[in-house]
Amino acid sequence: MRINGQIRAKQVRLISPEGEQLGIKHIRDAMRYAEDRDLDLVEVAPNANPPVVRVMDYGKYKYQKEQARKAARKKQTTINVREIKLRPKIGDHDFATKRGHVERFLRGGDKVKVTIMFRGREVQHPELGERLLRRLYDEVSELGRIESQPNLDGRNMVMVLAPHRDRASQKGKKS
Repeated sequence: MRINGQIRAKQVRLISPEGEQLGIKHIRDAMRYAEDRDLDLVEVAPNANPPVVRVMDYGKYKYQKEQARKAARKKQTTINVREIKLRPKIGDHDFATKRGHVERFLRGGDKVKVTIMFRGREVQHPELGERLLRRLYDEVSELGRIESQPNLDGRNMVMVLAPHRDRASQKGKKS
């Protein structure tokens, strides 16, 4: 965006600070009009014939744009993906501990990638891993939903759980 002396066109279509069209003017006349009002001449449509320029306070305009960008960034939520790793022959107590971690992550609004790692010949029985993932989902289903179904990827079986939408939207709000 070119302002003031950076504008190269000889004639421009001038728009007042209030937004009304003042017609096609020579660049010197447009510059004088802006200087008389202690404002800047800003090129808003450089590809038009003739280019369109607007009289405005450019510093104020840039400040307002930056404030709007910051407000938009504040409103957006980031979702983290946490990972939990299990083995097919996990004990009941260890399973309960891992389930507690999954519950905590889902309550916090994070997605959870649950990985079952197979070693040796365990990979010949993927149904054990799938049964374990289904059991985990059944126990945390009130907190989350399956985003990607159990999938065998090499020696690992992976499933992704996501918090229910109402929980994810509450993440940014503190009560």
